[in-house]
Amino acid sequence: VQVVESGGGMVQAGGSLRLSCAVSGLTIWYLTWAWYRQTPGGERTLVARLRWMDNTEFYIDSVKGRFSITKDNAKNTIFLQMNNLQPEDTAIYYCNEDPPDADFWGKGIMVNVSS
Repeated sequence: VQVVESGGGMVQAGGSLRLSCAVSGLTIWYLTWAWYRQTPGGERTLVARLRWMDNTEFYIDSVKGRFSITKDNAKNTIFLQMNNLQPEDTAIYYCNEDPPDADFWGKGIMVNVSS
C-alpha cells in the first residue's frame, strides 16, 4: 500500500489549499479515512474523518466550518479542502485510515500559513 499526499505549500492567513491523498494497493471506498496533522515537536493528531458506510464527516472544533473532507472512490483519492487558513494550521498533514494503520503513513505534506 502506498499513500502519497500532495497539494500543500505556503499561503497567507485567510487563504485556501486543497490537499490530495492518492492511495494505491487497496480500495478506499469501504474504509474510513482521515486527515491528521503534526506540528514540530507535537503529536500527530486527527483533523477530519470521513466514515465509509454513510459518508459521515467529523472535524475537530478548530477547523469546523473551514475544512472539508471528501473522497473520489473512482480515483482512490481523499481530499481536504482548507479555507480561511490560519497560522495555527501550520503543520505536516498526513492521511491514513481511522484508526490509523502504522503501515499506511506516507511522507505527509507541509502546510505553512503566514500571518
